[in-house]
Amino acid sequence: MRITVFGATGGIGGHVVRQALDAGHKVTAVVRTSSAFEVQHPSLEVVRVPGLDAAEPLREAVDGSTAVISGVGPRGRKSGPVASRSTKSILAAMEAAGVRRFVAVSAAPLGPIPPDESFLNRRVVHPLINAFAAEVYADLRVMEADIAGSATEWTIVRPPKLTGKPLTGRYRTVVGGTVTKGYLISRADVAHLMLAVLANPATVAQPVGVAY
Repeated sequence: MRITVFGATGGIGGHVVRQALDAGHKVTAVVRTSSAFEVQHPSLEVVRVPGLDAAEPLREAVDGSTAVISGVGPRGRKSGPVASRSTKSILAAMEAAGVRRFVAVSAAPLGPIPPDESFLNRRVVHPLINAFAAEVYADLRVMEADIAGSATEWTIVRPPKLTGKPLTGRYRTVVGGTVTKGYLISRADVAHLMLAVLANPATVAQPVGVAY
């Protein structure tokens, strides 16, 4: 499979690149012209672009790919609409190139609160998290709406708080929902799931909650 990875220098995207190469896929890593990217592999192609604000420079990167995975997201609460702006360009590039399968990362607070979640989480923790990062989640909601309205065969992965711990391959998922009492997940395991859903047709046009 040929996979194009956006956000390849980021925490999740970097893991996607390395895991995909280890699994025998051909990978196109899209990185900014100014970014350092030291991964080398016979099955890796690196495409450098000035930014992700326009679709046309991205078309070459997605042309001929089986799937596109985006690990692009805001780096902080004041990053601005990074996810929605970049994803809009990626979707336009995919449409122009005729590529359909798309997997993007979002965040668990955008999913529904599980009915069996604790009272403290439902009434206190979730509202506080949404208020603290309101701008980030507003950006991600626009991104998710654009993805859901696109012609792609999409999957949106919604993790909770991310950690730098190593890959385990063992985590809980809920297709179309949110993992109950799911507080943490490593970036490596989010990347693992983003690759795994490519072979799971049940995740097409669905958000997928993930957590330990």
